[in-house]
Amino acid sequence: MNSFEKKKKFYTPAEALQKIAAFCAYQERNQKEVESKLREYGLDEDEAGEIIIRLSREKLLDEERFAKAYVRGHYRTKKWGRRRIVQELKQKGISDYCIKAGLQEIDGDEYYQNLVDVLEKKDRQEKERNPRLRRQKIQLFLTAKGFEQDLIKTGLG
Repeated sequence: MNSFEKKKKFYTPAEALQKIAAFCAYQERNQKEVESKLREYGLDEDEAGEIIIRLSREKLLDEERFAKAYVRGHYRTKKWGRRRIVQELKQKGISDYCIKAGLQEIDGDEYYQNLVDVLEKKDRQEKERNPRLRRQKIQLFLTAKGFEQDLIKTGLG
């Protein structure tokens, strides 16, 4: 075993609860993340399940709150579009109900301004000279960022 490999430490359910409570208090977490972490701590499915239920009851773990925080952070900071955010939340195992609640955090005007800002920045950086290819590249970039096609077309004018 080399010095980079961490030795797995196993915790009792009581120790794991304390550790995972701090993990959840530090930033919003989702159930899948917490469950994965508890498994790393050496807990079985039943023990992990009991801890997750307790964290939910104590409001340290809340999927809807997680979705809202995730949406706010990713559309404001990373300037992602709705489609990308939804896709990422689904990958994290968040329910459709919580995703819908999270998307309510998006302000339409600010969202469109994000699209315009991203479009203008990409336009300044794009080296392609051919107008058709340039437009195509920018459109592809905005699609990858998760913006909807109709908004992209409006933004590109």
